[in-house]
Amino acid sequence: MNLEKIYSELLLNIGFSANEIQQNWKDLEKSYSTKSRHYHNLTHISAMIGSFETYCDKLQNPNEILFSIFYHDFVYSASKKDNELKSAEYALAILPENVNLNKQLVFDAICATQQHQHNQIEDINWLIDFDLKILAQGWNDYKIYFEQIRKEYRIYPDFLYKPGRAKALKHFLENEFIFQTEEFRNLYEGKARINIEKEISLLT
Repeated sequence: MNLEKIYSELLLNIGFSANEIQQNWKDLEKSYSTKSRHYHNLTHISAMIGSFETYCDKLQNPNEILFSIFYHDFVYSASKKDNELKSAEYALAILPENVNLNKQLVFDAICATQQHQHNQIEDINWLIDFDLKILAQGWNDYKIYFEQIRKEYRIYPDFLYKPGRAKALKHFLENEFIFQTEEFRNLYEGKARINIEKEISLLT
């Protein structure tokens, strides 16, 4: 997957100049490639875009969702609680004045990837599901994922990390559904719950 090509074509379509696209791609690539990112990097973005391409015809506003995918983790620090908000603010700040994009939808979509709760806007539900699809991968891939998350939180010792991670995972299980679209529920809900329960058992 050529992320730069997908990114450049999107920005060209919504009203960015060639020079702006080049600079913004460099900034994006730099942000997602810092050494502290073991999971929330360009590999994660590629996986989400793979889902986006599969379900693009289900979306009312595909450009907004694709733009949101690229920027939803632009700002990421394991010790901060406002990554999504800062990412959303950044995404809007770089948009040209006359951009052909629904700015409010982009802002709301990126912010929604913090809580992963059901949204009235179906496009946002798709974005949330693309973000959480990793939860339903085969156990080996899921294990790599949670080991990468642990590395991102390496500033915290186990006695702090393990209960915090278990609490976050239990929150998923307490919700009626992990996935927000019927399509993803049918395909992935059961597998995700099995993976999460297994990880919790390793943490406690």
